[in-house]
Amino acid sequence: MTMTSDPGKLPNTAMTDEEYGALRASAALWAGVSVLITDRRGRVLIQHVDYRDTCLLPGGAVDKGESPSTAAARELREELGVTVVVDRGLAVDWVSADSSNAPEIMRFPGEILSVFDGGTWDDDRIGEIRLPPSEITGIEFVEPARLPDLLSPTDARRALSALRARINAGGTVLLENGRPLAPTVFDRLGVLQTARPAYRYPWHHGPAPHELTVTQAWAWLFAPDGRVLVLLEPHTGVAILPGGTPEKHDQGDPVSTLRREADEEAAARFGSPLLLGHVTDPTGRLGYLRYAAALTDVGPARPDPATGHTYTRVLVSPEQSTELFDWGPAAADQLAAVHQARQKLGLPRAARQSVTELTGPTAW
Repeated sequence: MTMTSDPGKLPNTAMTDEEYGALRASAALWAGVSVLITDRRGRVLIQHVDYRDTCLLPGGAVDKGESPSTAAARELREELGVTVVVDRGLAVDWVSADSSNAPEIMRFPGEILSVFDGGTWDDDRIGEIRLPPSEITGIEFVEPARLPDLLSPTDARRALSALRARINAGGTVLLENGRPLAPTVFDRLGVLQTARPAYRYPWHHGPAPHELTVTQAWAWLFAPDGRVLVLLEPHTGVAILPGGTPEKHDQGDPVSTLRREADEEAAARFGSPLLLGHVTDPTGRLGYLRYAAALTDVGPARPDPATGHTYTRVLVSPEQSTELFDWGPAAADQLAAVHQARQKLGLPRAARQSVTELTGPTAW
């Protein structure tokens, strides 16, 4: 056996098995797991614990001889009383020894921490949670943007990176102290680090009643593969659909509003739109229209004259897009209407896949 990476030995110097084992043991790291769980609103499950000031995702140490996935499932049983199959990795994080506030007496050597996808839990599964008599003092589901306030800095970065990886659907990501080695557009813009605007308004099919004041018109604009155009605000990473507020020169025509706003915000053009329906604000007097249409082309990105911001344009599946919004239970009804319109437009259902950023002109 040879070893060339030990600075104390010459290249190709033979090592005994004992020496090689001792060398590797001296570089050993801890192994740990976390599990990312969300509810149907996209909020993240965190645990309050009795042994530290900050919160944690479910998880813990990998026991001797135990695989990380087995450890993740065991921790869920012990901490939440729920049996779940854990078979999808979201992130693997190298946690350096100097990144932790662990007491010196602990001699923390660093850690390899695997983050698994615990899935989206409905009310029935959440109702099955049973906390142990000690260690876990409570749980809550929180808006992703609250994670930096509730978790340690490294834990928050890791949780947000894992959540972005789950939405992006690009496979397991590699992290160092919670930061991705190969940042995606979501990481670059800090998607979900700013609270998602909450529009938990009821969904109504069809046109808005005459007595309703239409204050916005937005569109689900489809690429030929069934994905939709979403705009990301460059300074906050907040996601929006193309569209906006009617102006006088739109002459009361919401489709004119849509075409103008899509061009100003995204340099996007589209074919004949289909009206899906509308949502109403809590007063019941204001309406927000939703349309669907097939994209024809997008031009070079440019600043939106209304905000001065140049939005980042991405294509995602409709399901992925709803994870970027906080629309409440009515999001499922709107999503169903979106797919009905997609079928009318003769477009395929998009597979969940990596986000595509539109950096230049594209025509279909």
